[in-house]
Amino acid sequence: MGLLDGGGTEARFRAYALDVTSMFGHADRVEPFEDYCVGLLTTEGCKSVELLAAVTAPQRTAAQHQSLLHVVATAPWSDHAVLTRVRERVLPSLTREEPVQAWIIDDTGFPKKGAHSVCVAR
Repeated sequence: MGLLDGGGTEARFRAYALDVTSMFGHADRVEPFEDYCVGLLTTEGCKSVELLAAVTAPQRTAAQHQSLLHVVATAPWSDHAVLTRVRERVLPSLTREEPVQAWIIDDTGFPKKGAHSVCVAR
């Protein structure tokens, strides 16, 4: 995967994931969260848990699918606490040089690819 290619990037990513998952309540959610993030950052187009599982663990896709789905949909964690922790980590980097003057929000919409395929509608 391109994200974990050394040069300090992997160590910074793992430190970030460990810090964010401290809000998840269980240490066993760190690895699935890392895999989920890597999958989101390294795949293009429609991003389903099935696709992310196949990309991040092609040798054990079924087990990976269950693991990712548990973290995303079943595991009890507070989205408010996680987003607060993310903001605490990200905002200092964004405002290091100067205050934020504008935010660009991407709605993660996908261009239409036919009339009857997955991810056609917004």
